[in-house]
Formats: sequence, structure tokens, C-alpha cells
Amino acid sequence: MNRLIALSRRAVLGVAIAGLAAASAAPAKAQDALEQLKEKGSVRVAIGNEPPYTELKSDGSVSGAAPDVARAVFKKLGIDNLEPVVSEYGAMIPGLQAGRFDAVTAGLFMKPQRCNAVAYSEPVLCDAEAFLVKEGNPKNLTTFKSIAESEDATIGAPGGGTEERLALEAGVPRGRVIVVPDTQSGLTMLQQGRIDVYSLPVLSINSLAKKAGGGVEVVAPVEDSPIACDGAAFAKDQTALRDAFDEGLAELKESGEFAKLVEPYGFSAAAAMKTSREKLCAAAE
Repeated sequence: MNRLIALSRRAVLGVAIAGLAAASAAPAKAQDALEQLKEKGSVRVAIGNEPPYTELKSDGSVSGAAPDVARAVFKKLGIDNLEPVVSEYGAMIPGLQAGRFDAVTAGLFMKPQRCNAVAYSEPVLCDAEAFLVKEGNPKNLTTFKSIAESEDATIGAPGGGTEERLALEAGVPRGRVIVVPDTQSGLTMLQQGRIDVYSLPVLSINSLAKKAGGGVEVVAPVEDSPIACDGAAFAKDQTALRDAFDEGLAELKESGEFAKLVEPYGFSAAAAMKTSREKLCAAAE
């Protein structure tokens, strides 16, 4: 009997020790993330391939305002290489949570619901929404509400993105909100008359309009849409890595290097420096 009691006690002790180990595993993982990336020498970042936010070039290299800032910050942290992973916006947070990449640097604007799902850095890029329409704007679409009030106007937007949400919230029927996988598809669909308006942030729409070479025009900013800011996004349990990124980002902002990185793309460094993660994540939905 005594032997059975002793074995039972050992079993209980073993379970308790295992439980403590499991409880400490997540914090340890978060603390070790930066060291693991340093040892690897590279970081996997999700991008949307949406200039001027992000752009994957034919040689496999990545540029754009968001990756340029991320590259400069990670170099400060001892990580020299960015490994781009092209992703639709709707798949970025699930992919981050599943460990398919280490961070999102793609113009993923901060919203309260997203702030609950990921660990954002301080603001990096700020922008407003815009429409790309056919030249002359035949249906006079200037706001998300005007699309909703139209009898048949359709809008193209990235799946899971801010523009899709704004259209639905304005009352555009689900059947008239068309998910578009990438910018070239959006431009083609507009030119072919498959959608009446394509919505993206101002800078992305301006870049696309230049690529079109005529036949389209830009409506910007869209009056019934908010000005938004993104930040680098990390898994929720990677706050230590996020905090290290924030320190490097703050150094870039203070030195003036941040402005040199983002302003050639048309972004305002001052806009990003006037707000904060706390304010953006607490904003009303």
C-alpha cells in the first residue's frame, strides 16, 4: 500500500512539474524569438505586393515603404535579411498566428479587432482611402455611401481588407462587393467593366492610375472613410520581439532616417509620429 501511495505521489508531482513547464513555455518562446532570428540571420515578413506599401520585384527582392522601414529596424536588431511571403490581406493574421511568417509589414492598418489578434508596433505608415474609376466617373461614385445608394454599382476590394469592411458597413450589398486578389486584377476588372470602382489607399491607387496610362481617374480621399495607420504586426505572444522592434523604430524616427525612408514613397513621417498604437487601437470601430 505504501509503495502505491508513493507511486501516486510521484505521478501527481510529475503532472505538476509538466504543468509548470508548459505554463512557462510561451513566455520563454517569446523571449527567445529575437535570438532565434538573429541566429538565423533572416526574418520572414508577409507582404501584399501593393506598391508603394510593398513590392516584390522580378529578382525576388522586396521593396516599398513598409519593408524598407522593417529592413532598417531589423538590421538594428542584428537581422540582415528579409524573406518576403506574398499574402492576401485576409490571410495575413491567420498566417502570422500559424507561424508561416514572423511579422507582417504590408500596410495592415490598425483596427481594434486586429489589435486584439496581433501585437502591433508603433505606427509606421498613415494613409486615407481612394477610388479608381473609369474616366469621367460615369456613375458619380465619390463615397462608399454613394455605391450603396446606387442601384447596381459594384466595388472591388482586397479580401479581408479595410476597403471591403467600409463598403459593407456603408450598406453595399455583399453581392456587389467583389473580392480582388491583387492590384493588377483590380485594374483589369475596372477596365473591362466587371467592377465600377476599385478601392485601395490613396498612394496605392495613385500608383495604379499611373500604371494604367489613361482611361481612369482617381477619387481621393474618399470623404466617408477614415485616415488610418499601419504598424508591423507580430504574433500576440511575441511582445518581446515587438518591443525590440519598437525601440529600433523609435531610433529611426528620432534620427530622421525614418522620414528619409517613407517620404520618397509619398507618406508623411509626421503623421506617423503624431499618433500612437494606443490611440489607434482604442479608436472606435
